[in-house]
Amino acid sequence: MPIFMDRHEIPKEISAEHVAQMHKEDMKIEHLYNCKGMTYWCDEKRHTAFCLIEAPNKEAIQKMHNHAHGDFPHSIIEVDDAIVESFLGRIADPKVSKDTELNIIKDPAFRIIMVISIKKTSFENTMSHQLISDTIAYTNSIIISLEKFRGRIVKQKSDYFLCSFKDISNAVLCALEIQKGVNKTKKQSSSLTLNIGLSAGAPVTEKDSIFEDTIRMAERLCDNVKGQIAMTSEVKDLFESENLKLSIDDKIVKVLNTNSEKFLNMLMDYTENEWYNPTLSAEGLSKHLGYSKSQLYRKMIANTGTSPNTFIKEYRLGKALNLLNKQADNISEVAFKTGFNSPAYFSKCFQETYGILPSKYIQQYI
Repeated sequence: MPIFMDRHEIPKEISAEHVAQMHKEDMKIEHLYNCKGMTYWCDEKRHTAFCLIEAPNKEAIQKMHNHAHGDFPHSIIEVDDAIVESFLGRIADPKVSKDTELNIIKDPAFRIIMVISIKKTSFENTMSHQLISDTIAYTNSIIISLEKFRGRIVKQKSDYFLCSFKDISNAVLCALEIQKGVNKTKKQSSSLTLNIGLSAGAPVTEKDSIFEDTIRMAERLCDNVKGQIAMTSEVKDLFESENLKLSIDDKIVKVLNTNSEKFLNMLMDYTENEWYNPTLSAEGLSKHLGYSKSQLYRKMIANTGTSPNTFIKEYRLGKALNLLNKQADNISEVAFKTGFNSPAYFSKCFQETYGILPSKYIQQYI
């Protein structure tokens, strides 16, 4: 049977003990609805609870909860148990809570999500073996820091890490150590850059996937904010409230306030839907986002470090690089698929950005 996770908004006066009692009531009648409660998480501070349940469908879970205690879940999503364990560390009750009369679990499902990206910024005068060597050095440094600060690797590629942290201090200190470690291993001739995005949130919102909003924000910070570490204002506030004698150094870390986060999401929502359209321009961005050209330029420089036109071009080139790596299309096809008006202009932009023509890139790196 499929596995689901649901979200309950609990009143301030409801304690973890009350939630445990509700879970107990579920267990008494779950068989009537062909459900099986696997475990739950309770966050008294944020007034939320999350249940992990094996069930035939969402409706069965709703009926079970309604019968047991009348508390209707606000959201229910289907999940993969391995992914849940990767993010949250367990898919069963903690050992300390087992075999007790009332299974009280004071364990919040709130997590800090870290996305790490290793990007190739240039291929000029750089042999493949050097890029591989540099990437391995970066990766080893990252893994050592993640292990030290108890970060859980949810997903890993050669140039990408998706990680989960239960502790806010560990997440931020890990990001700082990764940055420091990479700077030590970085060579003067290196054509790699490392970026880190940090966001925080709950596993179930109104979206369809676990931690979807939080992952998306961390990825957008990682991909679009210049500087090695970028984080939401919530992550900064949580860290500083937990570490009263420490503060985030804005010379090292870029922190987006709420308005900047909203702007970045609006920008990316539109760009992700229109990047392949050759008519996409700074003027179109300005009109859609509701800013004058000068306002948009200032916003873009402040939040992404690039002008609107450069942002669009770099986004398209990133997509083009992915397509070239797949070897499914020739250079002309890639150019038109990524919104460039001509293969010649695409090749010119590609060379200006990566230091090599796309034809030579294919010969040397694919």
